[in-house]
Amino acid sequence: MLPADVANRQACRHAIYNGACNLTLPMKDLWLAIYILDAVLVFFIIPFAMFYYEGDQDKSVGKRIGSALLWVGVTAIVCALVLGILYGLVGKVDFTIRHLSSSTASFPSSFDFSSNNECINGAKMCSAYLTSDTSEKTWTMRTTFPEYVVALATIVGSVLFTIFGGIGIACLPLGLIFSFIRRPKAVITRSQYIKEATELGKKAKELKKAADALHQEERGGSKGRKWRKNVKAVEKELLQLEEDVKLLEEVYPQGEKAETAWAMTILGYLAKLVLGILGLIVSVAWIAHIVIYLLISPPFSPFLNEVFIKLDDVWGLLGTVAFAFFCFYLLLAVIAGAMMLGMKLVFITIHPMKWGATLMNSFLFNVGLILLSSISVIQFCSTAFAYYAQATAAQEIFGHTLQSLRGIRYLYKYNVFQIAFVALAGLTFVYYAAFFDFFCRHIELLRDDKDKLYDDLDSVHFADLDPYVSQ
Repeated sequence: MLPADVANRQACRHAIYNGACNLTLPMKDLWLAIYILDAVLVFFIIPFAMFYYEGDQDKSVGKRIGSALLWVGVTAIVCALVLGILYGLVGKVDFTIRHLSSSTASFPSSFDFSSNNECINGAKMCSAYLTSDTSEKTWTMRTTFPEYVVALATIVGSVLFTIFGGIGIACLPLGLIFSFIRRPKAVITRSQYIKEATELGKKAKELKKAADALHQEERGGSKGRKWRKNVKAVEKELLQLEEDVKLLEEVYPQGEKAETAWAMTILGYLAKLVLGILGLIVSVAWIAHIVIYLLISPPFSPFLNEVFIKLDDVWGLLGTVAFAFFCFYLLLAVIAGAMMLGMKLVFITIHPMKWGATLMNSFLFNVGLILLSSISVIQFCSTAFAYYAQATAAQEIFGHTLQSLRGIRYLYKYNVFQIAFVALAGLTFVYYAAFFDFFCRHIELLRDDKDKLYDDLDSVHFADLDPYVSQ
């Protein structure tokens, strides 16, 4: 949407007719519609799906739908009350303006300006130039309710974006690079495979016993805090077991096309290295742009803004494409940060995500987080590229209303989110450089033959664990 907004504004940039921009797409209405839909998804649709999925599996579909609707209804009432109260009390924007006035004088027949005389007829018509800082006043007006909803959602999303984006913009490229560094250098022998697979088979049996014990505890009605803690432990072991199986297949390819599979594995790691290096360049460019253009006042240089403008001079949409790439990369960084926190930082309760092995409630939870963060990604991009994306509908919503909203404008006035973003990115770079061995788990080779391994794994019904893990 943001690149489309920029392209929409550029379509009438060189028009002779002053009202030509009114004939383009109504981007402000589209923005508000998209963000209201985003808020409905985050606060109503996704919670309904999570409540329905986490409902008692023994109940009928109708009862589970009714229970989910009840919880969503309570959520809707609470959200409506909070939004209504906040909008009634502080739903206003405070614009800082400077009051200028001057006396009238006859139009001079000649003009004599110099460094010591910047005004017409001395100081008679220069009251505006000589105005002191005390002439600043505050102009207050009430914002519209849709814009206020978008603004509050942006504040919540900004907190998530600062955490996930700050960590993700560093871990996204470095994770790919270190994945190449820690890659398996060669395939293991069959004796190593048999030796290591035995141990994993034992783990599979232990996991099955733990799952059976959870079944019995649930039937007995014992579903307290200790039971939920054990469920989370089983979930963690389950994900670990599945990852070990995948690593085994990677370091010991079998079948008629074993050599081809190993060659594709090597090419995959080489692709990660190339993408990691390119991503590192983009991440460094992002951090440098934030420091140069946002944190230094006045900006030291337009930097990427100027790059996009020059690319537009080369070809009409080339700058817009580059602009879209940087915005999309920032969204990928948010996703990478969310997955890293969910998988690695156990002291933060976030549903873990794993490629091909993510539970439905975890998937829905993270989709909600990413949707909420995406609003702030757009706001951040419209601020970071304000020189390039000037006069767009997004900048009107985020650059004027949001940054002047009563009660929260100081967060943007003093660049709180930008400073925290850069600080988290720097800490993540240091973390990868100094403590990567704690972050990257060693590959555990399996100790049993493949047939026995999969017999044991088949005895663990992963699908049966879903209702327990989700609770």
